[in-house]
Amino acid sequence: MTATPSHHLNTGLRASRRQLLRSAPGLALAAGGIRLSFAQSPADAGAPRLVVLLLRGAMDGLSVLVPHGDPAYHQSRGSIAIARPGDPDGALPLDSLFGLHPALSPLMPYWQSGRMAFIPASGSHDDTRSHFDAQDYMESGTPGRKSTPDGWLNRLAGVLGRQVGDPMAHRLQSVNLGPTMPRIFAGEAVVASLASGQAALMPGALERPGLGEAFLQLYGGEDRLSLTVREAAATRRDIMARLASDDPKADQGALSLNGLSQDTARLGQLMARDARVRLAFVPIGGWDTHANQGGARGQLATRLALLSQAIDALAKGLGERFAQTTVLVMSEFGRTVRQNGTGGTDHGHGNLAWVMGGGLRAGLIAGRWPGLDNAALHEGRDLAVTTDFRDIIADVLESRFRLDDQALQTVLPGMSQRQRVGLFA
Repeated sequence: MTATPSHHLNTGLRASRRQLLRSAPGLALAAGGIRLSFAQSPADAGAPRLVVLLLRGAMDGLSVLVPHGDPAYHQSRGSIAIARPGDPDGALPLDSLFGLHPALSPLMPYWQSGRMAFIPASGSHDDTRSHFDAQDYMESGTPGRKSTPDGWLNRLAGVLGRQVGDPMAHRLQSVNLGPTMPRIFAGEAVVASLASGQAALMPGALERPGLGEAFLQLYGGEDRLSLTVREAAATRRDIMARLASDDPKADQGALSLNGLSQDTARLGQLMARDARVRLAFVPIGGWDTHANQGGARGQLATRLALLSQAIDALAKGLGERFAQTTVLVMSEFGRTVRQNGTGGTDHGHGNLAWVMGGGLRAGLIAGRWPGLDNAALHEGRDLAVTTDFRDIIADVLESRFRLDDQALQTVLPGMSQRQRVGLFA
């Protein structure tokens, strides 16, 4: 088939070569749901992996890790308070101070087996209550600075990529779950976007008879854009080959937030089968509970139940590779300590992060608990932050990925002080 100009290929591929080149070096090329920039990773089955789940909308960490031993908790929370362990619909006991929301019971085996740890009173020291700004800071890794051009997970991909000699020898180091490339993956390193739900299995434009061949003929050179186009097509083939062996019955009846369990199971299976996939990001919306939040039952409880099932599906999908994987769950900020007038909570400050996977210290609830009495609250209304979220990231990267101080500064620039969290044994 004779190659034709790119703007004649079809209505979905109208950008000219010049227009595409203009977008470099931050190029993101769509190829049947796969979006790429540039990177690589060693295909080492024992290499550490990291999956970051960002709960967009400010999850109420005080309902997830319930400080039932703090007297101010039940005094402040009214109808949305989670009962003490042992009471009807009570929290699942972890220690004398904390319990887990009962909707998260599918995750209790991970706690009991030493594969889950919590960091309460964590988050960003920046005071913003804007979802947009707080998420931007958490994804860039530079709180208070909007000018940072790239995301910390992309910078980590670059650091790991430089440990390999040939920058084009390995694909699929970094995978984003969803159609839109997030802030955390902005930058130079290659990132593949895995479509969610059944869209992940649909053929892409470049897989249509004749079209893919013509497109690749256009980009058959050795320039950077041509290499990227061919890398996109090859990456798409890799992912489709991995997903083709999935049992379609596994998707039927899965409980999810917009198909989340289905998606996380597929992501886990992809990472288990292809050792090149070392970094993944899963953004999850729906946590802005200003009204009718509920307690052990209700709106938030339903979402937490589905989230726990999705995380469990991810872990089961990873199988034996879960031991080499760290799953990091964060949200941009917490919510007010006191229940508001509409049965919910408003934008707060300190929150909760938790990690799952191999190598953790058993039974760990890390950091310093500041308490919920009025004198301890941030601005008189919010849980204080005693552990910087960047310290949690640094702990993972130092302990699991063995990054030295120079590499940590590359991934998390501008950290003047470091507090060791001690998550890993």
